Amino acid sequence: YVYINYVKNEKAAQEALSQITLAGGQAALVQASVSDSQAVSAMFQTIRKGHRRLDILVNNAAATRDGFLGMMSEQDWREVIETNLTGAFLCCRAAVKMMIAQRSGHIVNTGSITGVAGRAGQCNYAATKAGLVGLTRSLALEVSAYKIYVNCVIPGCIETDMMLKVPEPLRKKMIENAPLGRMGRPEEIASVVRFLVSDDASYIQGQTIIVDGGLTHP
Repeated sequence: YVYINYVKNEKAAQEALSQITLAGGQAALVQASVSDSQAVSAMFQTIRKGHRRLDILVNNAAATRDGFLGMMSEQDWREVIETNLTGAFLCCRAAVKMMIAQRSGHIVNTGSITGVAGRAGQCNYAATKAGLVGLTRSLALEVSAYKIYVNCVIPGCIETDMMLKVPEPLRKKMIENAPLGRMGRPEEIASVVRFLVSDDASYIQGQTIIVDGGLTHP
């Protein structure tokens, strides 16, 4: 059973729900801002009442408020931090309480190559995504004894609504720099997430998996 969290875009959430049901699965929508602790608590209470357990949490909420640091407002800084990093913290905190009780679970955080390589005009976004890497590693160390797996997937240039907001010249340059010479597809990220929450990944813990077509390198 899948709970689909959304804030404003109910249409997209309904489309995801339809895809799941058409594939033979079951799902429900839960509206909540992950940056709101009370809303997150209510969302996880809904999950407890509905199924009494939680097997998988995927943190993929993200916000951007781009601008050079010297001209960035505190509001733009805080909004990105609250959604991308505090939101992951609140969801992880609620999830691990359920997972510790059942002594099992998987958490996958969604980072970004910006958090690894940086990008001018995205200091706030980069800080949150780099923070998710540290959160992933530290939480994995805390919950491994309960057979809870925590890993992080770092997408590169992926065909999403957020990437379409990137200026065309920059997007073109990113594609040209990627050894595979193309943007990634959302389903290619989903495949990695699916692997990480499967038994096939039973010895992968606290890791950061970069899926960017070779765009970044050590």
